[in-house]
Amino acid sequence: PEHLDHYGTFDNARAAFRQFVENVPFYGFGVMCLDHPEVQAMVSKIEDRKVITYGENPQADVRFKNVHFEGAMSYFDVEVRRRRTGETIELADLKLPMPGRHNVSNATAAIAVAQRLGMSTDDIRRGLAGFGGVKRRFTFTGEWNGVQVFDDYGHHPVEIKAVLKAARDGCKGRIIAVHQPHRYSRVASLFEEFASCFNDADTIFIAPVYAAGEDPVEGVTSEELVSRIKSGGHRDARFLSTPDALPAYVAAIAQPGDYVVLLGAGNITNWAQALPKDLAALSGKKQ
Repeated sequence: PEHLDHYGTFDNARAAFRQFVENVPFYGFGVMCLDHPEVQAMVSKIEDRKVITYGENPQADVRFKNVHFEGAMSYFDVEVRRRRTGETIELADLKLPMPGRHNVSNATAAIAVAQRLGMSTDDIRRGLAGFGGVKRRFTFTGEWNGVQVFDDYGHHPVEIKAVLKAARDGCKGRIIAVHQPHRYSRVASLFEEFASCFNDADTIFIAPVYAAGEDPVEGVTSEELVSRIKSGGHRDARFLSTPDALPAYVAAIAQPGDYVVLLGAGNITNWAQALPKDLAALSGKKQ
């Protein structure tokens, strides 16, 4: 769970999400993912509000299926089932210009809304195919020597795991991940989750914690996290003491076809923007 510094307990977080859905006007509707057990449990408790479910779950009102990836593209089908009429609508061979099952799931949520609002199948298809993405969500920042660099806001273990799985689905080479942990309190409360969320990265660099105004927590350091990642079986986890060292580290190990994915909610986005040019300068090649 996230944001327990605000909610205090997971029960309070659950109650807040339920209240959010039940505050939807009577003429509106909630769109809820049936793939998550917490959300599925909540669906049955929503009172006097229309709910449309989506996901890969066969019981979802709007279900994605037949997913496959080619490079940075996702291909999938969506089945829309009307509860009242029993009617089924098939949207086949949909294209989304970004990899990852989580992105397909998000697109399916958008399809659920679009269908409910009366958007045509052709408009939905065109909208997905032309989607330009969201800033700092697997954003391509440049290329060097056949190595592609991406910037992502992911700073929670669930997000990080999803992003790296998406990178793995779309990459023909190796995945080099760079993570700047965000807030000592988050790392402390989710330490074991952080230690196991980088498995899809062939190499992981962990930078110092971005404090975001917090005081350090004893025993919570990036060096300790690297040690725990290694003890959990990861073959190549390294501590990155300064971003200035990153271009040389990447240049030494990256090969054409590899992805470098920088993850975090702090100033790591600046590193991601600068890295392609820094690599070019280091190698003496023009960007």
